[in-house]
Amino acid sequence: MTDQAFNPATNEWYYPSEDIIKSARVPDYEAMYAEADRDLEAFWGKMASNLDWYAPWEKVLDESDAPFYKWFVGGKINITANALDRHVKTWRKNKLALIWEGEPGDKVTLSYWRLWKETNKFANVLRSMGVRKGDRVTIYMGRIPEIMIAMLACAKIGAVHSVVYGGFSE
Repeated sequence: MTDQAFNPATNEWYYPSEDIIKSARVPDYEAMYAEADRDLEAFWGKMASNLDWYAPWEKVLDESDAPFYKWFVGGKINITANALDRHVKTWRKNKLALIWEGEPGDKVTLSYWRLWKETNKFANVLRSMGVRKGDRVTIYMGRIPEIMIAMLACAKIGAVHSVVYGGFSE
């Protein structure tokens, strides 16, 4: 199966290059799909074991209160530990984590290390403002690189965030 993207504005399909397909982490999508279909819990347990957990889960899926399913019961994880922290400790720290292109031709690139540093800086700003784990933060800004920093900073401190797109404000 070939991944593709459709652009409704131009009515065009975009296909990845052969090099991208060869380097994809999923060499056989159909086999992976069949594995997940055969044993959902084993599949997702295997996938989740590729992540860094603060505390392991006791059960992959708890269906006892359907339709209020609970995944990875007892496990503790933070997305920033997996998205950033684990990479700044390796050779990837200087690899690009974020490539942003704006209009007209503006471009910002951030390495894992730089994104990690900016995320930590903003997480400290949030903490200094009294934001704590479980608090709710609304992020009102356009689609600029700083939106990723703000979202990751919220996740880092355990605050729930909601993005309100501010691109059409005057």
